[in-house]
Amino acid sequence: MNRSLTEWLTYAEAVHPRSIVMGLERVQLVGSRMGLLPWTIPSIIVAGTNGKGSVTVGCEQILLAHGRRVGAGYSPHLHVFNERVRIDGVPLDDAALCTGFSAVEAGRGDTPLTYFEYATLVSLWCWRVAQVEFTVLEVGLGGRLDAFNVVDAQVAVVTSIGLDHQEYLGDTRELIGREKAGVFRRRQRVVLGRDMPASVIKKAAELDCQVVASAEQFSVADDPRWLTIKLRGGVWDQQAQAIDGVPLATRLAPHNMGLAVMTCAALFDVKRDAVR
Repeated sequence: MNRSLTEWLTYAEAVHPRSIVMGLERVQLVGSRMGLLPWTIPSIIVAGTNGKGSVTVGCEQILLAHGRRVGAGYSPHLHVFNERVRIDGVPLDDAALCTGFSAVEAGRGDTPLTYFEYATLVSLWCWRVAQVEFTVLEVGLGGRLDAFNVVDAQVAVVTSIGLDHQEYLGDTRELIGREKAGVFRRRQRVVLGRDMPASVIKKAAELDCQVVASAEQFSVADDPRWLTIKLRGGVWDQQAQAIDGVPLATRLAPHNMGLAVMTCAALFDVKRDAVR
């Protein structure tokens, strides 16, 4: 059946009786059937309470400035669904997304998917077809049980921890931090924002992650006019540059842009001109 994007979105909202159902089993099952998992494209996953969207777009744009082909996933969208799935900084058009929905529908069989699970699988399918070099994935809710966590990312970011979605994640920063840190993998490179609760630090240590943390291995000046990053002996200083006074042509928070730089530096040598 040929459906418009609006019709696919309406359909996706109706397939599962609940809009949010935590867990990765359904996405793992359907993603494996579709040949999407295990995911082989190098990836960054961005979790946290505030700053996720800023860090995601910062990473996307730094990768693009280095000449890389990038898929970026945003959650939620602001105006239209297309904003959730970007390739090289541009939201996908309706036709490409409809093809993705058709592929997911053909692959899911009798497995009910939530709206968010459809969105995740459509994103992965479209990026694989486009043969992007990197993906940057913004976690929508929590981390451990968010659908994007079916991807074993090369780098994980936790931007900040506050009280959000407490009915799903817990009612303290420690409990919420533990859920957000669920995106970590063993010996993964991890970038942390300021003031992380002990649960996040503990999870990274348990998994022997290579951690760089704001205010410890690096610092970012809180100046809205300039991006200034000072390095303090982090585990991949050789790939990052101490950046002093790059003009900020954005109203996004300098600290979040600093997190984006350090995240990309976990993957390759970041050039100052590309950051600018």
